[in-house]
Formats: sequence, structure tokens, C-alpha cells
Amino acid sequence: MQGKKDYQEKLFNSFQLSERVPEENFYRRLKSELDLSFLYKLTKPYYGSEGQRSIDPVVFFKLILVGYLENLNSDRKIINHASMRMDVLFFIGYDIDEELPWHSTLSRTRGLYGEEVFKELFKKVLSLCVSKGMVAGKRQAIDNAYIKANASLDSLIEKEILEDGDNFTGELDANDESKQNVSAQKKKQVDSHHKWKEQEYKGQPGHKEKKDGELDEFGNTIRPKFLSNHTHFSKTDSDARISVKPGKPRQMNYSAQTCVDTKNHVITNIMADFADRRDSQSLPKAIEQTKNNLAENNLQLEEVLADTGYSSGTALKYLKENNITGYIPNFGQYKNTREGFIYNKEKNQYECIRGNKAILPFKKIAKSHDGSMMKVFRSSNKYCKDCPLRAECIGKSDFKAITESMDKPLYDEMHERLKTQKSKRLKKQRSSTVEPVLGTLINFRGMKRIWTRGIKNANKFMLGAAIAYNLKKWMNFKVKKVNVQVQVLPKPVKSNSSTYLNFFLFILLHLNISIKNVDCKISIA
Repeated sequence: MQGKKDYQEKLFNSFQLSERVPEENFYRRLKSELDLSFLYKLTKPYYGSEGQRSIDPVVFFKLILVGYLENLNSDRKIINHASMRMDVLFFIGYDIDEELPWHSTLSRTRGLYGEEVFKELFKKVLSLCVSKGMVAGKRQAIDNAYIKANASLDSLIEKEILEDGDNFTGELDANDESKQNVSAQKKKQVDSHHKWKEQEYKGQPGHKEKKDGELDEFGNTIRPKFLSNHTHFSKTDSDARISVKPGKPRQMNYSAQTCVDTKNHVITNIMADFADRRDSQSLPKAIEQTKNNLAENNLQLEEVLADTGYSSGTALKYLKENNITGYIPNFGQYKNTREGFIYNKEKNQYECIRGNKAILPFKKIAKSHDGSMMKVFRSSNKYCKDCPLRAECIGKSDFKAITESMDKPLYDEMHERLKTQKSKRLKKQRSSTVEPVLGTLINFRGMKRIWTRGIKNANKFMLGAAIAYNLKKWMNFKVKKVNVQVQVLPKPVKSNSSTYLNFFLFILLHLNISIKNVDCKISIA
């Protein structure tokens, strides 16, 4: 017989969330295992003693964790999603008929709390992962990903150029729109940017000079052909930077510098940085934060795996000074040897082994276009003017010059290290460790786009995504138990059972087996 359900809403109902949410539900398990009560003391300095009560700090952090875990990209969606999920309501401690906070409350509270609150929560979750044996600490892989900022290219405006720009050596505060300027060293780039105004729309009927952001005769937004962080800034988010990756359009981004432990892919540090900074410039700060996070859990960082973008003299010097072994491919311009020349270390000069055997003594230290210091070796004309290889060696120049980085010994040391079999193995390990983690954060943990503004809020946003990622791994991680059965030969007359027990414990320690995770049976005759 076919059934038919007739529904009529009851005026009174007896209902408990605890009876409806299954025991194996993720949020129910997380509620029972995650203690966030320490947040009350941590956030107390941000509140006064009078006025209306704020949102519960624990409820706030639980709600934003739900946003990352469910890959929601706005505070409004978080509240709407929570209102329709019984397990989420049970997790945050709200009844089914209880009104949830306004979505704007999440935005204001996120802006109220400082970065240190989010960092402390991140460290708390990291310590939980360490206590479960998920983090080794010894080897960390670092990589960067561009995260879209809450600003568009249409929000860019020009920086004004001061007439007496020669007296200024740097840009003023980017947040003060009335004081935007560009230093004299960058005026050449600004001039090239202005040339588009003289060429754009020439020859069109009714042509008039138009400015950035205005609409042309066809209704399209006018955008200069040359956009640079030196000449433009976003009035929406002055900390966002123009950046681009091959095959993708330019956009306003932040850089997410992420360190991941190679044992179980736990994030040990994440920080937001300006997208126009090179990875090598971000490495010292990122590694320093990672070291501190690990040190708080009695772990020591020994090795760092990174790609070529992190290669620089400053980065390699930092690693060496801190006794950290790096596995970072040298940048593209690095040359271990010079074809046709050998370096005489005692005389500090290069010597030609072809042609007229020219000598290139050390001449000076010069600064390159990127600010790094370079050693310059140069020959005299008397060696090169009659050399049969002159055309292919120096062309129309009168002398041969070789420049190399002041930090070449560090690059040479790295070059030799990368030849080892261990380095080749670690290269594969790096790509299989940190890259999948970044992919998960961007595609499944709500970090595809930052909906806050300012680099401090961007840092909070990234920390929240990393907290959710580590929490999910911590909840799903199963501690492997080792079953050990030991059969002992009949004991000698003069020995006792404690001798065998001590010997057994000694073996366990040398096998690096956690005693609390071992089910063992010992039989002593």
C-alpha cells in the first residue's frame, strides 16, 4: 500500500540537538575534543567593562572555522550555512530556535582582534598535532601562492610625482592618498607610463585626452598600457599589489608564504606578505616564525626545502648563520664556472686559458640593478685587442669583464649539495608536500580570495585557513599502534625480572617506538 506523508507544523515540540547529531559526526567529535576556553583570557583586553555584551569569542572562532572547513567565501554565507545545519549549531552551542549573530558582527570582531590572537590559536592547534606525533620538525618545505585581494585593477590610481623628486629617496606612506609620491629613481618608469596618454585613441573622431578609469567612446574602462606598483596603488586596499603568474591575467594579490612539515604535511607557519616581494626576501621572516613555533614544542628545524625563487645571497646567508641546511636550486643567472676562464683564488683574479691568456684582476665592488653587491673582474685592452677570439668573446668592447655575486661561495656550496642523491630525493618530496597543501587551502579551505583588506587582516585570514586545515588533519589522524611480543629465555639464577624489563625498554627507545602506543606482552620464565 502506498504511503503518503501529511505534514502539519506543531505549536509545541520537544527537541534536543544532542539527540539528533550522530556520535560519529565531525563537528560533534570536534566539539568534544577541542577546548577553546583559553580564548576568553586571550581576548579580554579587547573589551571594556561597560556596554552591550559582545559575541562569545569561542563562538566567533568556531563560526569562522566552519567557514574555512565548509569552503565558504563570505561572513553572510557562514551565518546562513550555520542556520541550516544542526551539527554546526550543536558545535557552536546554539539551539535550533536561537537567533545567530549578524554576519557583520563576524567582520567587526575579526577586525577587533589583533594578529596575536589568531597566532596563539594557530600555535595551540599545532601543539595538538605535535602531541599526536604528527610533526617531526626537522625538515620543512616552503612555498608561496598568490591569493586574490579584495581589490580590483579598476581601483588603481596614479601616484603623484613631486617636482623636486630628486630630494626624495623613497615613497611616502601608501595609506595617505594626499602624499603619494615616487622617488627620483623611479621617475623614468613613471614617464614611460604617461606615454600611453599621447598615443591612445589617436586618429579617432572626436578624440579627447582621457584619464585612468574613465570610459572611452565605446564604453570600455580606460586602463594604461603600463601598470606598475611603482606608479599606481589601490585606493581600496593600499597593501594589495599588482602581480601575475605565467598564463594568468594581472590582478591585485597577496603572497601566502607557507611552511609545511614533511612528515605528515602539517602547516607549521603561514604568513601574508606583499605580492611584489621576491620569495627570497620573505624567507628569513618566514623561517624565523617557523623556528619559534617549533621551539615552543621542543622541536628543532634543521633542513629547508624550497624552489629557485627563494635563492639569494641574503637567504643563503641567513640559513648558514642559523645552522639550517637548505636545498634551494640556484637562480638562473648563477654560473659555477666561466667557459674559457679559471679563477685563481690566491691572486683573486680570473685567467684566460684560450687566446692571448688575458688576466682579469679584481677591480671593484658594484651594485646590481636588484641591489645586490657584485665583484667586478676586468682585463686591460693590451690582452684583448689582438686576440683571435675577440669577436666571439667581447664583441666590440675593449676589454673582457666578469661579474659575480659577493655571495658566490654560498651559491657554490649549494651547487655541490644539489648534486647529491639526497637532494634529488628531497626535490620530489618538496613538490609532493607543500604544493598539495597550498592547493587544498586555495580550493577547499576558503583561501581562494581574501575578503578582508589590509595586510594584517590578510594575515589573520590566512592563519584561519591554516588552523582549519591542521584541525581537520588532527581529527582524522590515527595513531598507529605497534604490537610487540617478546619471548624471553629462562632467566639466569642471579638475574631478576627488572633486568629484562630494562633491556626491553632500551630496545624500544632505540627503535623510536612510543611506549604509550605499544601493546606488548612480556613473558619471563
